[in-house]
Amino acid sequence: MEISYKLERFEGPLDLLLYLIERDRIDIYDIPIVSITEQYLNYMNHLETDDLDLMSEFIVMATTLLDIKARMLLPKVKDEESGEEVDPRAELVERLIEYKKCKLMARELADMEFDGERHLYKEPNIPKEVHNY
Repeated sequence: MEISYKLERFEGPLDLLLYLIERDRIDIYDIPIVSITEQYLNYMNHLETDDLDLMSEFIVMATTLLDIKARMLLPKVKDEESGEEVDPRAELVERLIEYKKCKLMARELADMEFDGERHLYKEPNIPKEVHNY
């Protein structure tokens, strides 16, 4: 069983990252890693919590962002099979898109649950004589 952590407004590092991207209206396929990393680290500096598990998740995402930033400074690497340049942000983009889909589906299910609670059902009142049939 995994426990989800919720801070002020964010449920984890991907939620914070998605918020930063959507707030600045950035194309998710063309993330400016330098500015997003700077904003992410700025938020982490202001994060006050005693929970080490939670902080470790945010630190792992920060190191991932710094790793991507460093790989973008290196010469471009070409994929051996397709011959196209490999974008270091591709894996992060895929994770963000999957997270966004899950978040939207969760919101949709919560709306369906809310609508379902408004329906009332009448208990069946079958006479005892007919109940066996």
